Amino acid sequence: MSGYQSVLVEFDGPIGLLTLNKAARHNAFDEDLIAEITLGLLELEEAAQVHVVVVSAVGESFCAGGDLHWMQRAAQYSPDENRRDAEQLSLMLATLNELSKPTIARVQGPAYGGGVGLVAACDIAVATYDATFALSEVKLGLVPAVISPYLLAAIGERHCRRYMLTAERFSAAEAYRIGLVHELVPDEAQLDGVIGELVDSLVANGPRAQAECKQLIRIVTGQPIDDETRAETVDRIARVRASTEGREGLAAFLDKRRPNWLAD
Repeated sequence: MSGYQSVLVEFDGPIGLLTLNKAARHNAFDEDLIAEITLGLLELEEAAQVHVVVVSAVGESFCAGGDLHWMQRAAQYSPDENRRDAEQLSLMLATLNELSKPTIARVQGPAYGGGVGLVAACDIAVATYDATFALSEVKLGLVPAVISPYLLAAIGERHCRRYMLTAERFSAAEAYRIGLVHELVPDEAQLDGVIGELVDSLVANGPRAQAECKQLIRIVTGQPIDDETRAETVDRIARVRASTEGREGLAAFLDKRRPNWLAD
């Protein structure tokens, strides 16, 4: 698909790259960027050759939250217009969160407000040492409502209480400590090296099994270990074992050969 103005969508073998491309505006969200991220993710979801999706950004910032011009327009919106606007952000984050393919956030600079939500909605996040983060909405008399489910899943209620309420900036080291990012590196060269290693690990695995894992996590998280949850896990593994990919994976292991999703 062509015609993107605010993002770049690229293909590199099994890797799908979605890059925020508004460096002059610090990749801040507006209606167009949000819509194009959603469209780009859907394009990568549908591309059979793509096994892993990397979300990155150009310029000094990963994503500076809401664009000033967008917020100025939103200040004049009616309640219905505000709801429709928020629904587009919600759709974009849900699309990213529910993508069947593994996703990696490549965080090379500041991520504020909705940009933190973008990081939290990815499966894996890697950042440079000098990346900074903030949930700055309350400074503007707003709340990080739409991104809150992903933040709570990533860093938990206790850390959300502090950083949603104070709006203070926090370091990459703190983001690592609270679980927002999985790994830190000194610079962008090493950022790409670590992401390359993660991609190598991810593409070695069954793509349908990974999609099932992502769905399993969403279904089981927060549920009691009761009969219903146990039945869900039993039904899921029984179905996956009997699937074409499951049978191929087990056969390849027993035959000491590469599974067909790694065939040359």
